[in-house]
Amino acid sequence: MLYLGSARANDLETDADIVALTRKGEIADNQRAILNRIEGVVLLDGTWSQAKALWWRNPWMLKCQRVILNPARPSRYGRLRREPRRDGLATIEAAAMMLASLERRPEIADTLHASFERMLTRYREVQGEMPELAPKPAARGRRRDFRRGRRA
Repeated sequence: MLYLGSARANDLETDADIVALTRKGEIADNQRAILNRIEGVVLLDGTWSQAKALWWRNPWMLKCQRVILNPARPSRYGRLRREPRRDGLATIEAAAMMLASLERRPEIADTLHASFERMLTRYREVQGEMPELAPKPAARGRRRDFRRGRRA
């Protein structure tokens, strides 16, 4: 399970690309053995808040081995989508990083990144043709509390 919590690899003072965590959010002992035992990966696709809701509403997920990523570069989204934190990646980028590392096959990441780059290039082209698709600047001021249907 790619961990959705507040732990970040650079906060934990590690240079590893993938870090296994304990239930307390600390770096687990014997990283290599833990990562070698991983048989599958669960990726929650959606907004950060949607993924967080899925995480908390499915108790079986809390039992999975949690790992975090330590990407060397920011998301390829660039200005098209603002990530809530520097180490935030698109789901396809996270999948590429995990699979390439776990399988020890960097070409997996290369292939997925190339597909993602093609999608981003096409989106930028369409955005140029249709300016109404351009990302809107973040709204300032009070945010809307959608659970209560009123402003917070």
